[in-house]
Amino acid sequence: MPKSPPAAIAQLATQASTLRDQLMAWAEVNSGSDHLAGLLRMAGLLRAACAELTPDTTLVPVASDGRVAVRARRRPEAPIQILCSGHYDTVYGAAHPFQRCTLRDAATLNGPGVADMKGGLVLLLAALHAFEHTPQATQLGWEILLTPDEEIGSAASRALLEEAASRHHLALIFEPARENGDIVQSRKGTGIFTVTVHGRAAHAGRDPRLGRNAIVALAELLPSIHRLPEELPGVLLNIGSVRGGGAVNIVPDLASAELNARITRADDADTFLARLHALTAPLNAREGYRVEITGQFNRPPMESGPVSTALFAAWQDCARELGLAPFSWVHVGGGSDGNLLAAAGLPCLDGLGPVGGELHSEREWVHLPSIAGRAQLAALFLHRLALGEITLPVPGTGGKSETRSPKSETI
Repeated sequence: MPKSPPAAIAQLATQASTLRDQLMAWAEVNSGSDHLAGLLRMAGLLRAACAELTPDTTLVPVASDGRVAVRARRRPEAPIQILCSGHYDTVYGAAHPFQRCTLRDAATLNGPGVADMKGGLVLLLAALHAFEHTPQATQLGWEILLTPDEEIGSAASRALLEEAASRHHLALIFEPARENGDIVQSRKGTGIFTVTVHGRAAHAGRDPRLGRNAIVALAELLPSIHRLPEELPGVLLNIGSVRGGGAVNIVPDLASAELNARITRADDADTFLARLHALTAPLNAREGYRVEITGQFNRPPMESGPVSTALFAAWQDCARELGLAPFSWVHVGGGSDGNLLAAAGLPCLDGLGPVGGELHSEREWVHLPSIAGRAQLAALFLHRLALGEITLPVPGTGGKSETRSPKSETI
């Protein structure tokens, strides 16, 4: 028979309307990644909400343009340290037409960022409020770290994330769950590359044979680049932008294409780049042409292993105790701050937010009952950790259950 959760966790089920109203208010604050004023407004709201949990709440500058991360800590001296990760930027800029929330029905809310991931932020804070009223909460310390630039690669927040990874046992990442309720097992690493073909300009009418048409050469090259995923399992590739040429009476001497590449394993990066260079080598060898490849992988893959597997099993056990619908975990192509935390050596459970779908579109939706349900799940997992009923395996020990002491650092 399932155990009864502590009263504070059970009572989350009665807070559905409060959580919905909080989400609607936050989703209608535009915090597009490029909208600094909106980001700062959202950061202020989140700081105030976090301050209800702990006085140790700060805004941490991460970029010269004024962007800040929101950080809140409680009990940094406790024997167990958990990082609660999220982001508050969205893909919807200030000029985007999608700015308001609409209830499709009693269980479904449509709105900007309601799943990705302001719904996750509402869920995270509700879970911590409940956890703080459970027995043995003093045995576990937590840190909330919310970044302002996840949707554009987390370049400004990367150092802060890596530093936080060094002093925690586990990261809980409140990105949205999949439409069927599954959470995230692993994520592909992402990179952006530009392939530029340099040719030779010439008069298009007087003597075009002196020219070397960069657009035509790039067009010949792109189909073979497009087919790379067929020979490299686990690699995804999108040719997202092509530019070149100018006046039509000049043989164009410059053309470029931007590529978005996604890899499953860290080793795939070298394999992908080697094949990309091999494909461009014949064109590079042709008289009058030069091919240049620039760019990098900005997020390494988030790979799963025995540590995350053991913790996922414990997460499922908590879900069963609560009577939640069964779910599994899956490999996904999109990135998150979990990619950076995992690469820094911190075990991660990702996709712990509410159930939602059609992200990054005007159809984005969240399943409202899942907010309270998944908040109960997160709170119960933390409660079981604090009680010592779930132990944290040490990375690199083959999944053995033992507690690791994170590095102590002063911040």
